[in-house]
Amino acid sequence: MTLLKSTVFLLSKDPVHDAGGDVTMTRLVMNLARESRPVRAIALSTKGVSDGDVIRVPKPPVSRFSLLTSSLRSGRSLVHARFDSPELIRAIESSGSAEFVAEHSYMAESFLRSAARHSARLHVNTHVSESLVWRSTRSRLLRSEARRIDRDEYRVAQSADSVATFDKADRDRYRAAGVGQVHWLPLTLPPADRIDVADGGPNLVFLGDRTWPPNAEAAQRLLRLWPRVRAAVPDARLYLVGKGSDTLDETPEGVVVTGFVPDLAALLADCRAMIAPIATGGGVRVKLLEAASRGLPFLGTAEALGDHGEVLGVEAAETDDELVERASEYLQDAAAADRESRRLYEANRARWDDGEPHRIVEAWLDSGRVEVGM
Repeated sequence: MTLLKSTVFLLSKDPVHDAGGDVTMTRLVMNLARESRPVRAIALSTKGVSDGDVIRVPKPPVSRFSLLTSSLRSGRSLVHARFDSPELIRAIESSGSAEFVAEHSYMAESFLRSAARHSARLHVNTHVSESLVWRSTRSRLLRSEARRIDRDEYRVAQSADSVATFDKADRDRYRAAGVGQVHWLPLTLPPADRIDVADGGPNLVFLGDRTWPPNAEAAQRLLRLWPRVRAAVPDARLYLVGKGSDTLDETPEGVVVTGFVPDLAALLADCRAMIAPIATGGGVRVKLLEAASRGLPFLGTAEALGDHGEVLGVEAAETDDELVERASEYLQDAAAADRESRRLYEANRARWDDGEPHRIVEAWLDSGRVEVGM
């Protein structure tokens, strides 16, 4: 069989119809990869119809009994058993590709059970460790599953030709475990039109799906701090954008819960800064990258910034007092917000003008390359 020279991404979500931070980053990585190679995708999806360069495979339904049975039989964690399916294996084998990219470690499982593992290269983009999510958001009983997830993620990494992470700490952790060819991907989003924050009102925005526990916790912390900000800036408003209005306690004065916003760009254009007092973080910080792409000043904890804070020159606000002080400063001083807006926007744009994100992805996918059959 002659292997095709396209790179096939293995996705747990549909890149056309689904949304979320991980989907945003997957689209970004795929678009950057297209600069140096043909790209296709095999996606687990509920849409069912393949089109263009996206082959859609039915997403396995969640059945607790069958999932538990599969996990016990295979010895794999619930997460890694969940995203493995015969349909996905068949799609991988039928693609005829010589190179695959698993977006999330668990998406490599079907590849490793397929015939393609003997002839094709495998790259794994870890995004955020699922064990971190489980330790932070699950019940005590389910938190014990995190150890099995860790074991599976290391096993997949050892089987891959290369591994990419969005955190330097994750890169170092894999290297310490003996995994070769581990790359940190300090990617940023392409620049959009810059927001003129000097023309906006004294408004902050929190952006995120609050059905995800770390976002819900951050929103609750922000609501507790908001009266202090409001006391300093009486006409200030806080927009809470995203799913999860039912996860909030009573909202204080000046808080606007929007849910889904059809024209997010227009709302952001009326804000002085984005704020994210996250306590649990991992992977890429998409909120920060979206703010930087528009030149919207960003206020966040170290968990909200990750290593991308260093890349973009944004300092963390760790304590409640720091969050309140910086938020109040931007809301009171439009000129200060405008200076940070211009600095952040130019820092992001300079990386794209220089082609840095493109080189990072190309170097990762080309790392350790050995021609098939040699």
